[in-house]
Amino acid sequence: MTKITAALIGAGQRGADAYATYALDHPDEVKFVAVAEMDPVRRERFKQSHAVREDHVFESWEQLLAGPKIADAILICTQDQMHYEPAIRALEKGYHVLLEKPMSPSPTECVVMGEYAEKYNRVFSICHVLRYTDFFVTIKRLLVDGAIGRLISIQHTENVEHRHQAHSFVRGNWRKSETSSPMILAKSCHDMDILSWLVDADCTKVSSFGSLTHFRTESAPEGAPLRCLDGCPVQNECPYYAPKMYLERDDWVGTVLRNVVSNDPSDEGVLHALKDGPYGRCVYHCDNNVVDHQVVNLEFANEVTVAFTMCAFTHEGGRSLKLMGARGQIRADMDRNEIEVTSFITGLKEKISLDSPLEGHGGGDHGIMRDFVRLVSNGGEEAGLTGARTSVQSHLMAFAAEKSRLESKVIQMAEYMQELKIRRTGKC
Repeated sequence: MTKITAALIGAGQRGADAYATYALDHPDEVKFVAVAEMDPVRRERFKQSHAVREDHVFESWEQLLAGPKIADAILICTQDQMHYEPAIRALEKGYHVLLEKPMSPSPTECVVMGEYAEKYNRVFSICHVLRYTDFFVTIKRLLVDGAIGRLISIQHTENVEHRHQAHSFVRGNWRKSETSSPMILAKSCHDMDILSWLVDADCTKVSSFGSLTHFRTESAPEGAPLRCLDGCPVQNECPYYAPKMYLERDDWVGTVLRNVVSNDPSDEGVLHALKDGPYGRCVYHCDNNVVDHQVVNLEFANEVTVAFTMCAFTHEGGRSLKLMGARGQIRADMDRNEIEVTSFITGLKEKISLDSPLEGHGGGDHGIMRDFVRLVSNGGEEAGLTGARTSVQSHLMAFAAEKSRLESKVIQMAEYMQELKIRRTGKC
């Protein structure tokens, strides 16, 4: 495999830590030669870690893409509403692109990006990392091999974990749909994608219900201040008390959270950030508006039905699901790395225990990097598992689900896609 070069736009937790570390572990496969990042601390840290030369260090994606092409590929890991323009510009300049999900908060922009992927004949992969986990690869193989016969129905639950919700979707960058994306897109487009992959058919109907029920002012304990460090009277009882969430958690997630909260992950650095930063706010006094629980019903062209649940009120994280077929069933729990296959014919249960890491989306972060590097090295002759054209379909499922939730009606996908076409082109 020919070694490739890459540039990174957005050196935050996803870009610098989840994906770019692959280059440090596999220096014979990929080398990062440029970075664009507005935060000076993160920018300098990435420059030093990857030995990026000074003239290839930029404060913005506009500066990076204004000049000549300087790498084979670009990773775009900016906030949701900052994906479309750099992706289009990068493709036009001849870069292969790996784009963090979601593609865009706009369904029209998603469709356009799918078309651009074909127009410019470049690798254009979306970071639907679940397809690259041992967990879902194993489930897909079982379905393809006929382990449970014809697939009939799926129950799928996304356990967001209560602290994850508080961090990312109440205090964090994805708390408001107007400035990021609705929850079903920002968090659960992963799930729409993996369900589409497992079912292997077009989605025909969507209905959805959900709301922001708990993380709002009406739920605040009596006397709770606007910020946790301003003398909260219930700090010993509140599971979301900021110092407890960010200083007392000693697992790998705690390490990730510290680095998100502050560029200085020491106790002192985190405490300083909590005093006046967004992550020190009381979860009941934030400006969030995305849902904290949602259900989605999906029907596919091959008559498979799916009941999907996203809920923030769980202790565990990860995904759990039950797949029901004509000849058997599969129960699977990603957080436990366990899959159980039961045959209706023999009654026997086969238990599969995986040894995959829980961090990095169950190994999916490095898995998608490995595949992207391979695709680029091979000259972009394949679209890959999560090519933009494929990913558009699952994104439209998420947009349809949000439309259904807001308008309280069943969405016919054929009609919805026709509406998008008319809105974009002005033609029926």
